[in-house]
Amino acid sequence: MLYIILALIIGVLIIFSMIINSHLARRIGVLQGTWINYLVGLAGSAVMLFAAGDGLAFAGIPWGSIPFWAYLGGAVGVLIVALSNIVIPTIPAIYSTLLMFVGQLFASMLIDYAVGHPITAGKIVGGLLILSGMLYNFVIDQKAAATSADYKKEFNVRA
Repeated sequence: MLYIILALIIGVLIIFSMIINSHLARRIGVLQGTWINYLVGLAGSAVMLFAAGDGLAFAGIPWGSIPFWAYLGGAVGVLIVALSNIVIPTIPAIYSTLLMFVGQLFASMLIDYAVGHPITAGKIVGGLLILSGMLYNFVIDQKAAATSADYKKEFNVRA
């Protein structure tokens, strides 16, 4: 149960982080905002390492035995932050969150398939239902926005 609660908290924090980062990027630039994000993350990681009592003890790590692709997580993280800094201000938070979730869902299915885990019809149908529900809601929102704009234009209402 603890891990379920932690996962939910992480989900909330990810959204807050993306929104905060996108506001920073709007003020100082996408790449500069990404740089600040990772610089503060580095400082936070260092504080956590020292607080845990490990310090910066990297001497015992077998660097040569770690596969190359394992080092790419940071580079992918930078790309994710930079792209979300571009996308988040242009799409409502609910849509960007759901789109990222659907992307994660289908990517995880492909990874599961690649490592030999079965992809069930339920997983595919579930992902498609989420995607279709989101698209349906998007169409409704677009119609509501158009109706609101028509109303304001017809009755000369200022926003």
